[in-house]
Amino acid sequence: MQTIVFASQKGGSGKTTLAAHMAVQAGLAGFGSVAMVDTDPQGSLHSWWKMREEAMPALIRSNADDLPEDLERLRNQGHRLAIIDTQPAVTEAISEVVRHADLVVIPCRPSPHDLRAVGATVDIVEQWQKHMIFVVNSATRRARITSEAAVALSQHGTVAPATLHHRVDFAASMIDGRTVMETGPDGKSANEIITLWDYIESRMGRINQVPMPYETAQQIGDANASFGSRNQPAPPTPEGLQAQPQAVPAGNGLRPQGATFGRRFASDAG
Repeated sequence: MQTIVFASQKGGSGKTTLAAHMAVQAGLAGFGSVAMVDTDPQGSLHSWWKMREEAMPALIRSNADDLPEDLERLRNQGHRLAIIDTQPAVTEAISEVVRHADLVVIPCRPSPHDLRAVGATVDIVEQWQKHMIFVVNSATRRARITSEAAVALSQHGTVAPATLHHRVDFAASMIDGRTVMETGPDGKSANEIITLWDYIESRMGRINQVPMPYETAQQIGDANASFGSRNQPAPPTPEGLQAQPQAVPAGNGLRPQGATFGRRFASDAG
């Protein structure tokens, strides 16, 4: 069973909405049995799930202490994927949840405050040397700050080649336990979710094929090793980010040794 953790220090990043949509889309795409795990004490994902008419995806509530046992139980039940929602904070509990991730997804709205807040979450991910991707969420189409946010994020990790734009249908679909794929399957929002899931699924497949840790990549002197590359690439255009996944750094987002991510990122965010 693979595990995806959705984490963000800042509230309002769209973490819970994104986790719910990815879980549903994974099932619709035929990925296999999907279980959601709500570790947020507020229980927003659980509240959404209780309103669903569909039985899938499954959901359990958990916490950092019980998570290892709960994940093992889900694995024994035959689930192929666990999607974990977390509280908007940076705590020891969040660190323990990230510890169990195969991939960490960090949603980020295109604003200076959101960009600066990303650093603390990334530091936790890097502490456990986990794969991670950024998702630009709730963006305004053709706004300059959207492309600037994507470029800034791409200097510090992989940016998903699918930007999610701000539309009312995302929030409206969640009111009664559904998603945009169920309320408007032919709409733009649904297409963005489908594109994002396709990328995440392919990324999960690559994770299984690349076991080399960051330190090993450094030791053998391979500056382009898939875990170790942190060279500053030329910033991709917004079109490149959305249409050409290969234009975005394909590492796991591990930072080089030196200054903390938060300080470096704050300077990029202006």
